[in-house]
Amino acid sequence: MSKKPKLGQNFLVDESACLRISESLGDTRARTVVEIGPGHGAITDLLAPRCARLHCIEFDPALARELAFRFRNDPHVTIHNADILQTDLSQLESQNSNLEAEPSSLNPSSLSAQPNPPSTLDVIGNLPYYITSDILLHLFIAARKGILARAVLMMQREVAERIASAPGSSDYGALSAFTQLHAHVTNLFTLPPNAFSPPPDVYSTVLRLDFAPRFTELGVEPEGFNTFLRSTFAQKRKTLANNLRVAGYSSAQLTSVWPASIPAQARSEAVPLEAMAELYRALSTNATESL
Repeated sequence: MSKKPKLGQNFLVDESACLRISESLGDTRARTVVEIGPGHGAITDLLAPRCARLHCIEFDPALARELAFRFRNDPHVTIHNADILQTDLSQLESQNSNLEAEPSSLNPSSLSAQPNPPSTLDVIGNLPYYITSDILLHLFIAARKGILARAVLMMQREVAERIASAPGSSDYGALSAFTQLHAHVTNLFTLPPNAFSPPPDVYSTVLRLDFAPRFTELGVEPEGFNTFLRSTFAQKRKTLANNLRVAGYSSAQLTSVWPASIPAQARSEAVPLEAMAELYRALSTNATESL
């Protein structure tokens, strides 16, 4: 019986699946690609000859050393022994092209700000199940800065189904709303447990995210609307109005601006982003006029 890796990794071993995932990024010959959690490099082997530059973010020091040795003769491939959640993606494009084979350490506190915005990056990865949401939120921050173009990500099937679900579905929730606020989501395919070693207890789904933050389209500013949206999903069993009252809005405020497009007893999972933005704009205008 195979021993489960110490960090709980489930390594993709299905070669056809690796090829499908790498090809889902499209033409990367002139692109810089960031791979999250390359593991033993099954997808890295396919990406390396297909992109202009490749940054691999591997948390496990032993795996990072293994990959650094394997790609020691590929100057356009860099292996970072780092935590993706602590990695400033805006710095990857501007790093020196004289890359060393030894794993580098990305320390956000030591990275200087860049005077010009970097080119966009593409992202690919098999996301650890227990931090999938955290990684997605980290990518959304980069997307708002205009850093990311596309991501092809594998995750637990149930999480992928929630992300891709539409408002009104029982699966629609905060992660669905935040993802669809930042990207167009395409469900590509699902893999069975035996595509991995060791096999996980769940099926895994591959999604493609084409980043296109909608804040300008919706007429809202990112920081305020993100905070507002988070408060609307604070307690799933409560109605949208009750969640907003808990967040500090008075009944009088809500009644005075409540849009006709949202039923009074609607729950947040039934409300499209367009209607959420309409309500946010109305509440913001009302608050400004009250000053």
